[in-house]
Amino acid sequence: MIEKFLCKKDDALLDALRKINGNGKGVVFVTEADRLCGILTDGDIRRLLLNGHNLSERIEGLVKKEFVYAKQSEEYSQIIKKFSPYIRIIPVVDEGFRVVDYAECKTNVHVPLVSPDLTGNELEYLVEAFLSTWISSSGDYLGKFEKMFADFCECQYGVAVSNGTVALHLALMALGVGKGDEVIVPDLTFAATVNSVLHAQGTPVIVDVEKDSWCIDPAEIEKAITAKTKAIIPVHLYGQPCDIQAIMDIAKAHNLFVIEDCAEAHGALFDGKKVGSFGDIGCFSFFGNKIITTGEGGMCVTDSEKLDEKMRVIRDHGMSKTKKYWHEVVGYNYRMTNLQAAIGVGQLERIDDIISARGKIEERYRRELGREKLIEFQRNDLPRRKKITWLVSVLIKNGIKEACMSKLKERKIDIRPFFYPLSQMDIYKKYTFSNRVSCQLSEQGITFPTTANLNEDVFRVIKEVIKESAEKMSVSS
Repeated sequence: MIEKFLCKKDDALLDALRKINGNGKGVVFVTEADRLCGILTDGDIRRLLLNGHNLSERIEGLVKKEFVYAKQSEEYSQIIKKFSPYIRIIPVVDEGFRVVDYAECKTNVHVPLVSPDLTGNELEYLVEAFLSTWISSSGDYLGKFEKMFADFCECQYGVAVSNGTVALHLALMALGVGKGDEVIVPDLTFAATVNSVLHAQGTPVIVDVEKDSWCIDPAEIEKAITAKTKAIIPVHLYGQPCDIQAIMDIAKAHNLFVIEDCAEAHGALFDGKKVGSFGDIGCFSFFGNKIITTGEGGMCVTDSEKLDEKMRVIRDHGMSKTKKYWHEVVGYNYRMTNLQAAIGVGQLERIDDIISARGKIEERYRRELGREKLIEFQRNDLPRRKKITWLVSVLIKNGIKEACMSKLKERKIDIRPFFYPLSQMDIYKKYTFSNRVSCQLSEQGITFPTTANLNEDVFRVIKEVIKESAEKMSVSS
């Protein structure tokens, strides 16, 4: 663990930045012949760059000669006196002045819902893209990211865009959805799904979800189809794949398009095949809380060369690909930047590890909370489906959800409710076809923090809060 904090004085500032990025603490301890000789913070590096230094310079000569440290033999009461508003992390050294640990002063600690894992080559690629001066919507990383992500999704083509919402809108535009066309969407989803249909001037038809999977119910889709239905947008909710084969069968029987909303399900499988590769177009988000991130960003994937070309034209202002500044259709500026794509390439190199790490977080929750009778975890045993962990999602029963959320937020543990059903919001109510199950799930559903390095205290507090809330509910009733 301590290796994540150590740099040699002969290392470059860029090497120190990588270490800081990897340990997430904003500091590195500089050594010479394994002995501590200085401390360097992200703030120090920022000030050095502003003063004309560059990232290729060696740390030696730039590191502060005076710094605060603690000896391994010191009492805790002595160490704590060394902290200040400006010193929050102190290296701990042994008798040979070798760094063996660090002490950290934590006050008002907040446990976030999720935080991105940026410990790979993201910083290196971002700096490379920056130094290339190709920082807008052209550059080597864009094509590389599109190809890598399409390959990951087992698709032929990938079209990078500025966010997940415009990915959905772009897909609808490419498929010709417009005024008078009905598009079937699930009731339990983020508003971007239905908004994209309205932006395309289509008419959303909101249908209920399955009780077991929480995803759109194929039986409800079948019931909602009319002569005006043109497309279906199934959402792979909270990392759970829809019954996508049943949906594809319905679409084929009624000659409908399918746009998969995979914003929360990068790498999820149905019958061993990646979500996003079943429909006409699969749409993904790379927002900061998603499986992989580019800060903001999105992607459309498809096996259709025709749709790939059409989406690229619409995405790039509707401009001809063969005649510069000649516009063939009314398009949009939905482009991703080369800087975002550079981060995306670094993320994508480790996507399997990131998915695995999130899965282990959920496994830990299941071990810690699996015996709590009032908690029901998202199903991970549905036939043909292999979910991934976007956020650890559960149902909390007996009407104690709001009490639990309130108490956990008081303890500075970030916890979120499920999405509100679209059918409950005034602006979407008129589009509702069915909604019974989605309302029940939303009433009970929450997501727990799904971030790395959750300690024992977090799980202890969550268990205590659930128990206390249940006891109070029992007494009041």
